Amino acid sequence: MPARMLTGMRWLALLATLLMASIAWAAGFDVISASTRLEGGVYRLNAQIQYRFSEAARDALQNGVPLTIALEMEVRRRRPWVWDETVYALEQHFRLEYHTLSRQYLVRNLNSGERRAFPTREGALQHMGQITDFPMLDKGLLDPNERYEGALRARLDIDALPTPLRLFAYISDDWRLASEWRTWRL
Repeated sequence: MPARMLTGMRWLALLATLLMASIAWAAGFDVISASTRLEGGVYRLNAQIQYRFSEAARDALQNGVPLTIALEMEVRRRRPWVWDETVYALEQHFRLEYHTLSRQYLVRNLNSGERRAFPTREGALQHMGQITDFPMLDKGLLDPNERYEGALRARLDIDALPTPLRLFAYISDDWRLASEWRTWRL
């Protein structure tokens, strides 16, 4: 094979690798895993979520704009001939803030009021992305003769942004950060 052709193929392989890497690190949220286990009559959720903010969202966070993440959880009754029925829905909200003076990232669970500080954004995102033994639903609320599935997704709550930024966020793809629904059998 001529040397020129080998050099061209190497450049093409390098460009393909860079393109794949940029796609893999594109902004967005991913529910990597989600499952429930039954313990003491309660379905407990375990999930791992990966958060990748857009540059616009990261810049806003660094400049003091708090970002609110909504975790949407559902239990759906499976039906063979019509669409599934949502029998239970719950949202958990987390607020991520950066404090310039302390150089700390603060994660606040808006449902429980729990607060934790982290020295890095990655540490804060990792904490928000790890759901362990969350009491999702009491087994007694479900009909034992029906089939159910759990569903989870994460999204940036644009409505929680300050008003001037919210208007821009509605029309910009940089702010439409949400995962696909992740489903599993209960």
